[in-house]
Order: sequence, then C-alpha cells, then structure tokens
Amino acid sequence: MSKEFIPAAKPIIGDEERAAVDAVLRSGMLAQGAEVAAFEQEFSTVLLDGRAAVAVNSGTAGLHLGLLAAGVGPGDEVIVPSFTFAATANSVALTGATPVFADIELEHYCLDPASVASKVTERTKGIMPVHLYGHPADMSALRAIADEHGLALYEDAAQAHGASLHGRKVGTFGAFAMFSLYPTKNMTSGEGGMVSTDDAGRERTLRLLRNQGMLKQYENEIVGFNARMTNLHAAIGRVQLTKVGGWTEARQANARYFDQHLTGVGVPEVADGAVHVYHQYTVTVAEDRDGFVAALKEEHHIGSGVYYPIPNHRLEPFRRAEDLPNTEQAARTVVSLPVHPSLDDEDRDRIVHAVNTLAKAGA
Repeated sequence: MSKEFIPAAKPIIGDEERAAVDAVLRSGMLAQGAEVAAFEQEFSTVLLDGRAAVAVNSGTAGLHLGLLAAGVGPGDEVIVPSFTFAATANSVALTGATPVFADIELEHYCLDPASVASKVTERTKGIMPVHLYGHPADMSALRAIADEHGLALYEDAAQAHGASLHGRKVGTFGAFAMFSLYPTKNMTSGEGGMVSTDDAGRERTLRLLRNQGMLKQYENEIVGFNARMTNLHAAIGRVQLTKVGGWTEARQANARYFDQHLTGVGVPEVADGAVHVYHQYTVTVAEDRDGFVAALKEEHHIGSGVYYPIPNHRLEPFRRAEDLPNTEQAARTVVSLPVHPSLDDEDRDRIVHAVNTLAKAGA
C-alpha cells in the first residue's frame, strides 16, 4: 500500500473559520464593512506594531495600489528582484513605471544591496525588496542606499507574516508594504491582501484607490479601482490571525528538524538578527534539480515546489538581457520542501529519509 501523499502546501481551514463565514452570511452584510475594518485593526496590532493596515482583494492589488499611493508612475523606475513571483514586476509595470531587475544574494535569496546600488539611475523612484520565502531582506543596507540617493523603500512582504529583522517587524520599514492572504500563504483570508503604511495621507489614498476613488458613497475624489475585500474574506482572516503565531512556531520547529537531519542538499541560512517564518523551506540541489523533484513525488509521494524556475527578466513581458548570475543559479537549483504546520513526526521523518536518499543517489 502506497504511503499517503505529503503536499507541498496545505491550507488549514477549521470549524472556527466556517463559523465566522456563516455568521457573516446570516448577517446579510457580505461586502466590505465592519468585518474588514476589524480585520485591519487586528492585523495592525498583531503584525505591524500599530502601523495602519488597508485590506484589499489580492496581494497583487496591494502592490499596485501601494505603488500608486506612493506616487510611482510613468517615467519612473523601481528596482526589484528578478527572482520572485511575476506580481512584483507586474505591479510596477501596471503603474506605467519600469521594473529594473537586480540580482539576489544566495544566502537568503533576497535583493543583493551591491547589485541594487549598481542599478540606480536618475529615473529611479524606489527600491522594492521581496522578503522571499519568509526571510527578511537586508533592510539596513537597502535603507542606506535609498537614503544616499533620495529614494523610497517599498516592501513585498507577501510571504513574510511575522518575520522580523533586529527586532523590527517586516512591513514597518518601507513607505508601504504588502502582505498576501492567498490560500497557500502562512495565513489566509481565502484571497486578499493587506497594505501597511505609516503615512496618513498615503493611507487615505489607498482607501480611495481600492473603492472607486471614494470614501463616502457617490463622493468620488479620484479615479479608483474595485479592489475591496469582502466581509466574508475578512471573517476568515480574523480567525486565521489568531492562529498564525502558533503556525509560525510549528513551521520554525519543522525547519529546525530539517536543518539538523538533512544531508546532501544546501539548507536555508538565517541572517544574524533575522526571524525567518518559513513560508517555504528552500534547499538547493546542485545536480539535476528537476530529476530530484520528480523522484521525490513519484518514488516517495512527497510534493515540493520550484519557486521560481523562470526569473522575471526572462518572462515574455519583461524579456531583456541581464547579468544576474545568482538569480540564474537559484532558478536552476532551488527546491521548496513541505514545512507547513500540518506535518507530523512521521511526515518529517519521511521527508528527511527521501531527501537524503535521493541526494546520496544523485536523484
């Protein structure tokens, strides 16, 4: 009898989330309303040390509206990693600005400050690091570059709920930050995003942009979008917010176990002063990564993910010649193993045995 398949990710939806959705359905108030407002306040308190939070209908919308609220537009450039999901570059392009791709460092897969510095031009408006896989980017070094050139910092924190650097939570460094609430993230609202900012004017603009340019019905002040979060999604998010701390601790415990027991692959590094929340536990496989992934699934019934096999600068909308050697190396060698809170001791042992066996055999 074959062993049960271990998925790469596993959203956790329980009775509390179902009850919260049922309560909203019974209320009849399904669109943006009191649940969304409560979710924003609670997210601010739990994950942002009180910084304002604005709920939207997706993480990509959050990046797009955050950039618009920060004044990014045609003629501007924003420096971003190429080793990330396409939404990072898409959101810049949607404002009419140009995403400029910098390389990553291979220890944590986040923007390499030296590469960023080399990409600054007179058109550069800001720098948008991604706290990839749940590890914070080097915000101190990036802040120094931004300050030297009079640039803004923005944060793509889609994968980094609760991560921190030197005691400061991600989402509190930039002019704005975006957290994704997609089902596979460390917490979810079913679909959605949250944008944080420390500027009251920018917060107001975000609220206008998400709701057709109005705060009061029919009193439209600017051209806006329909990027609202519903009460249904917020109800799920509010429950998940009460659990994400415990889930993060479970992810970190799983990661420690893998750190101690995996052999033959490169395990994730954690920077001094960083708290990694392990949205992904990403290892490197030096040879035949794709064969390793296939064997992990077919021979051992274990799922995994390759994030991201095609860097943004090689995607059709952004295709350009770039010298990003670390990005290219990561795209060839990374594999993300299951690290989600649903893993039990047997699952972890199976993952370790499978990875070590395949690594020893050269997949």
